[in-house]
Amino acid sequence: MSNAFVTIDMVTREALRVAHESCQFIKTTDLQYDENYAKTGGKIGSALRVRKPNQYTRTTGSRIMDVQDQTEATSTITLATQDHVDMRFNSAELALSIDEISKRYIEPAVKVLVSGIESDYLAASTKATYNVAGTAGTAITDLVAPGAARAKLNQGLAPKDGNRCVQMDSVSMGSLVNGLKGLFQDSGQIKSQYNEGMIGRTGMADWYENERVWSLPNSSDVTVTMAAAAAVVDGSNVMTMASVGTATVAGMVFTVPGVYACHPETKASLGYLQQFVITTGGTTIQTVSPSTILTGAKQNLCSATGAVLATTVFDGTGVIPVFVGAASTNYPQSIMYHKEAFQFVSADLPLMDDAAKCVRRVQDGLALRVWQASDIRNDELLMRIDILYGFAALRPEWACRMIGSASA
Repeated sequence: MSNAFVTIDMVTREALRVAHESCQFIKTTDLQYDENYAKTGGKIGSALRVRKPNQYTRTTGSRIMDVQDQTEATSTITLATQDHVDMRFNSAELALSIDEISKRYIEPAVKVLVSGIESDYLAASTKATYNVAGTAGTAITDLVAPGAARAKLNQGLAPKDGNRCVQMDSVSMGSLVNGLKGLFQDSGQIKSQYNEGMIGRTGMADWYENERVWSLPNSSDVTVTMAAAAAVVDGSNVMTMASVGTATVAGMVFTVPGVYACHPETKASLGYLQQFVITTGGTTIQTVSPSTILTGAKQNLCSATGAVLATTVFDGTGVIPVFVGAASTNYPQSIMYHKEAFQFVSADLPLMDDAAKCVRRVQDGLALRVWQASDIRNDELLMRIDILYGFAALRPEWACRMIGSASA
């Protein structure tokens, strides 16, 4: 192909191949393509609503029906983010082979595009995850933290179907591999894992080394109390704390004394305090996840014995929430998750009527558009590679962070 001009279709296919291979986190989550955007009419708008499973309560000791209403919950994914990379070629460069153009132009451009998107997606997914395992400030050198994370996914009813993964930064991965070196054996996959300096699969999950792992910057004040009236109601996602010296940061995790997690189906206490993540921080009012659901089919909180809680358990300056980690400290947030905990959706961008060289392609749920146009004055070809996407944490209970050593 070195003597033939590279076509727009060849560039589009190559860009999509590079994008797909560059994904470490995106391709391990629920990757969807919305074909509705490719239609010329009947657009669905920028918001895509995704249903969550129904939940029910059990009737015991009676033959009389207790009919329950269907209360389907939905999450919204907004397809409103359009990212792109832009480049130019002269006519001599177009005579290069597709391999040469890919190496010099397409590959570095698409990798930058994908890296930025994946970093944003991983950060948002981690911030939405309220379960945390491990000890802040202590390196992960064994399988205790991964085992605790695995248990929380199990207790959240995440499927055990081979679709669980871990994203871990290279420093944390190095500490873990070093701590497990005594388990080395010269055979099969384990040999390959240790030769590469990383874990392949253990603890029911595939492990990936990813430098885009989000680092949590705790605020400068983590010693606080709940307000005399915490303003917590059944089904709410708001808590009020007494005045905090510095506004809390989205992604910070805390527990409240006496407030325990309960099993999603049996409603029995799971034996540990429920962890809450701050989604919108402040100096008093905190928006949190999960919501405080104290009764009904979606109940997620209880007492240590499994009894139903009153909202007053959150009230009073004597109630001291405990935050994960120290003040003014950064903690890399490795994360274990089931594929369907998070969803990434891409959709078609329009093909412009006056653009003879505008092509869309889809591969495994990832959609890209490549658009070329000539500049006759400068003998150049301008090209842009675009993606329209959105993402959301649909089932954050199917994920768990693993916190370890603090970072600078």
